[in-house]
Amino acid sequence: MNPAPSFRHDDAARSAVLLLNLGTPQAPTAPALRRYLGEFLSDRRVVELPALLWQPLLRAVILPLRARKSAAKYATIWRDDGSPLAAGTARLAQALQDELQRRGRALLVRHAMRYGEPSTAAELDSLHAAGVTRLLALPLYPQYCAATTASSLDAVMHWFERTRRQPELRTVRSFADFPGYIDSLAGKIRARWEIDGEPEQLLMSFHGMPQRTLHDGDPYFCECQASARLLADALALPPQRWHVSFQSRFGRQAWLQPYTAATLQRLARDGCNAVDVVCPGFAVDCLETLEEIAIEGRQIFLGAGGRQYRYIECLNSDAQWVARLADLVESQLQGWPDQPEPAAALAERGKRARALGARA
Repeated sequence: MNPAPSFRHDDAARSAVLLLNLGTPQAPTAPALRRYLGEFLSDRRVVELPALLWQPLLRAVILPLRARKSAAKYATIWRDDGSPLAAGTARLAQALQDELQRRGRALLVRHAMRYGEPSTAAELDSLHAAGVTRLLALPLYPQYCAATTASSLDAVMHWFERTRRQPELRTVRSFADFPGYIDSLAGKIRARWEIDGEPEQLLMSFHGMPQRTLHDGDPYFCECQASARLLADALALPPQRWHVSFQSRFGRQAWLQPYTAATLQRLARDGCNAVDVVCPGFAVDCLETLEEIAIEGRQIFLGAGGRQYRYIECLNSDAQWVARLADLVESQLQGWPDQPEPAAALAERGKRARALGARA
C-alpha cells in the first residue's frame, strides 16, 4: 500500500490533468530498446498470448533481433532534445497548463508514459504528494483501443489499487469525433495546402491492430473510420480523393486493412503523382509517423512511380489544438471547483479539526 502523504486539515484541495502517452526508449540504442520493448511487448493488452508461450519467444528471439533494428530507426529521428514523442508530449502538457492558467483555471497539468519515463506511477505519486484530490486522466490516443487507451488506464488503476487515500478520478475514453480535434486537423492541413497546394490524394494512415481485435469487439477500427470521414467532410474532399489505411504491422497474422505500404504502392501505380499523408491516430509525432510514414512511406511511394510525397505532421502543441484540448478538458471538469478555497475558510477548517483532536 502506498503511504499517504502528510495531511493537514487546512490544506487546499487541488485538481490535476494527467496526459497519458504510450512511451519511448531513453536512447536510440539496442540496450535501451531492449528494455523498452521488453516492457511494451510484455503487456497482455498488447500481446494477448499466454505468457508461458510468448515470453520465451520474446526474450530469446524477438528482443535480440528487434532491439537492434528499432534502435537504428530511432537514430534517424532522434533530436537534440531526445525522443520526439517524449519532448513533444512534454511541450503539449506545458502548453495546456499555460492555456488553462490563461483562462483562470488553477489546475496542475502533467504527462506520463505507459512504458518508460516519466512513468505513470511516478507522476501519480508526485501529484498525490502535491495534494491533488481530483484527477482527470486523459489518454492522448484519439481513437479508443484496448492496447493503448485501456492499457494506459490500467496503469492508473493499478496505482489506485495500491493507494490508501485516493483522489477522485475521471477519465477521457477517446476524442475520435471531438469537433475541436477534427477542426484542428483540418486547419493544419488547409494551412499546408494554402502554401504548397493541394495534392491529388490525401491518405489518412492509422496505427494497425490485429484483425481479430475488431471481431473481439474493440471499437478502434470504427473510430478510425469516423475520424477519417469527419476530417474528409471538414476538408470538403470527395470520396475519390481520400483513403484510409493502417500501418505498423507486426508478426504473420492478419491486421486491419488496407495496409499503408500497399496503398501507397497502389496509388502510385494507378497514376497518382502527388499524395499527402496524415496520421489522425497520433496526437504527437513519434517513430511511427516520423520514420515509418515520413521516411519509409516516401521511399515506397516514389519507388512505385509517384512524384511528390508530403507528410503533414501531427498537431503536437499547435496553438489551435492546445485551445481545443483545453475546451475538452473544461468539458470534463464540470462540477469540480478549480479555484483555491479562501484562506480564511481553510484556516477555520483547520481550527475546527484541531479542536476535535487532529494533530494538523
